[in-house]
Amino acid sequence: MRRVIIESPFGKNPDGSPADDATIARNVRYLKACLADSIRRGEAPFASHGLYPGSLDDRNPAERKMGMEAGWAWHEVADAVIVYEDLGITPGMLAGVANAQKLGKSVEYRRLPNRPLLESLLPARAEAS
Repeated sequence: MRRVIIESPFGKNPDGSPADDATIARNVRYLKACLADSIRRGEAPFASHGLYPGSLDDRNPAERKMGMEAGWAWHEVADAVIVYEDLGITPGMLAGVANAQKLGKSVEYRRLPNRPLLESLLPARAEAS
C-alpha cells in the first residue's frame, strides 16, 4: 500500500483567517471523506490535523506549529502528499506542500470524485420564507 499524507483544511480558511467552529466541524467531515477516498484508492493515508488538534490547541500559534512539525515528520516516510482542494487551499496546507517539496516528495492535487458526497458535507442553505 502506498503511504500518503493528506492535506485538507482544518483551523484556517483559505484566506488565512481563523475558521469558526461550524467551519472546523465541516472540515472534519470533509477530512473523513478524503480519508475514505484515499483508502478506496488502495492507499494508507495519514492526516495529522485529524489527530493532533485533540491533543494540542490549534488556535495557540506555538501549539499549532508543534503539531504541524510533528505531522511533517511523517513526510519522510510517506510516498506522496495528497492535497484535497475542493474547499480551497489554506496557508497550513501550502506549508505542508512546501515541506514535502523540500524533501523531494511527490505532491498530488485531488478533488472528491463524488459530488453529492461533497455537497452533503456542506451546511444546508437556509430556505427563504
